[in-house]
Amino acid sequence: MDKNFWLQRWKNNEIGFHESETNPALIQYFKEISLAQGRRVFLPLCGKTLDISWLLANGYRVAGAELSKLAIEQLFLGLKLKPGITEAGKFKHYSAANIDIFVGDIFDLTRRTLGAVDAAYDRAALVALPAAMRKRYTAHLREITDTAPQLLISYEYDQTMLEGPPFSVSNEEVKRHYSAQYSLKLLASTDVQGGLKGKCTAQENVWLLQK
Repeated sequence: MDKNFWLQRWKNNEIGFHESETNPALIQYFKEISLAQGRRVFLPLCGKTLDISWLLANGYRVAGAELSKLAIEQLFLGLKLKPGITEAGKFKHYSAANIDIFVGDIFDLTRRTLGAVDAAYDRAALVALPAAMRKRYTAHLREITDTAPQLLISYEYDQTMLEGPPFSVSNEEVKRHYSAQYSLKLLASTDVQGGLKGKCTAQENVWLLQK
């Protein structure tokens, strides 16, 4: 899977992964991080998620990384904000009050470019990546966020029944990537209503990762 896969998905509006409302797990469980208003939350591979609007409305500052320029143009349009656009290393930096989005390859994002963050929220990044890329991604996410606490949503299902993304990421794999640096707590494990993409049964797992 390469960059063109995702760029083409956005270009063709093949974005079934984009949710039409705020993710219920974010609303229910973000409080578990115990983050004060005004703190900065990082969303990797953020797309134009409505979760950003919820975080801003609840008093948080938001940073995100996204490969697709089109997705971020649509994000700011939905937020009714006109961003300033500047160069930041290999990235286009879209910014407005309390929000910074870096458009480019997340693996090129450095801690210095991103700036300090107080938490990470990963709803659609880890599960968007094939197994061969997930070890690199989780190590990189820890590095650029300085092992900030994280709310993580993953899916577990029979991968032979459905091609990802989203990919199946077992609880054992989550622990393998993160248990050396974090204390992990499984906050919820629920059946995906109607099955994943309506094709196979799946569990949605919500994790709290803290130092």
